Amino acid sequence: MANVTFKGNPVTLLGNEVKVGDKAPNFSVLANDLSPVTLDNTKGQVRLISAVPSLDTGVCDAETRRFNEEANSLGDVKILTVSVDLPFAQKRWCGANGIENVQTLSDHRDLSFGEAFGVAIQELRLLARAVFVVDSTDTVTYVEYVSEATNHPNYEAALEAARNAK
Repeated sequence: MANVTFKGNPVTLLGNEVKVGDKAPNFSVLANDLSPVTLDNTKGQVRLISAVPSLDTGVCDAETRRFNEEANSLGDVKILTVSVDLPFAQKRWCGANGIENVQTLSDHRDLSFGEAFGVAIQELRLLARAVFVVDSTDTVTYVEYVSEATNHPNYEAALEAARNAK
């Protein structure tokens, strides 16, 4: 399992660590309109999936804005940001920040994504920061579990992996 800290303190991640070459595990989360979303909803597309603790924090805010800004340069890559924020809060945050190229998804109900991708923090019931790229055949081609949840991911590596997955 990936070793992750939150504000310097070790945390326990629930679920299975996902590795490059794995088939992406399925999950069920909620879109901002409360409709269910699974991995199959984006079948046949390259996906960059960003797991974040909460959109209402500085690093998560900056990360989601960065992926939103880079979306056009990625072409037909689908960018998904998953957190345990309520769908209403995600919708409000996206509207207030002009986020139109990233789909925010809520894992608040049962941590389905968090456990499937091994990013659910047991002690906090938040998601650890991680970035995954899943190609059009549902194969994981890039994984970064950010070792300190309050740090930024490697944006350049994730974006390059998304471009290469097409």
